[in-house]
Amino acid sequence: MTSVTRKNDRAQFLTRKSDFVNNHRRMAHFLRFAALTLPLVFGGPAAFGADPEAPAPAGRYKTDPAHSTLSWSFSHFGLSHYTARFTRVEARLDWNPDRPEASTLSVEIDPLSVRTDYPWAEAADFEAKIGADADFLAGKPITFVSKRIAVTGRDTGVVDGLLTFRDATHPATLDVVFNGSMAEHPMAGAAKLGFSAKGKIRRSEWGLDFAIPELGDDVTLVIETQMVPVDHAFH
Repeated sequence: MTSVTRKNDRAQFLTRKSDFVNNHRRMAHFLRFAALTLPLVFGGPAAFGADPEAPAPAGRYKTDPAHSTLSWSFSHFGLSHYTARFTRVEARLDWNPDRPEASTLSVEIDPLSVRTDYPWAEAADFEAKIGADADFLAGKPITFVSKRIAVTGRDTGVVDGLLTFRDATHPATLDVVFNGSMAEHPMAGAAKLGFSAKGKIRRSEWGLDFAIPELGDDVTLVIETQMVPVDHAFH
């Protein structure tokens, strides 16, 4: 190998080494830049000046309909669980963060807001039938009023109350998880609470006994909700 060849090989090696070092420095710079700017892009609480650790204060709260769902399901011939939801649910919570058991909850549900996602609505309007038909929800208001709230763990509790639909009222229980709160949500600009809840009722106790046992008597309720102060104006 000639001295010229060795010099060329060394020059190429040094060039590749320099490129590697420069690329490494650029990547490190990009990662530092991303760490500083991604919270701004994706709306992290600190980027908006909100303290993510500050909890929501005591007071009266209402449902945020854009971030709340109430679905229900029952066994369908033992093959699957037929699932639907209500889209108009209004809840009011008198929240006591220091003594959650002293809080109170009331809920109103529009039975005509049933959504089944039935794919052939032109053939059968299941939503109108379930919501208004006398054999189903009969178009009657659905309400739930808490009677007792018990704290069962750091972020868990049980809400016992009275559930009314079809003009019948019976006890019902919800197992609740408190997901947390913010004194000022970075997007809403208002205090927020977050809860998940599950419950189970026997529909026959409310006189809704259509097609039992082929369609299950046990109805599972699943709730996800965020709540804001009652005076908050949605935009």
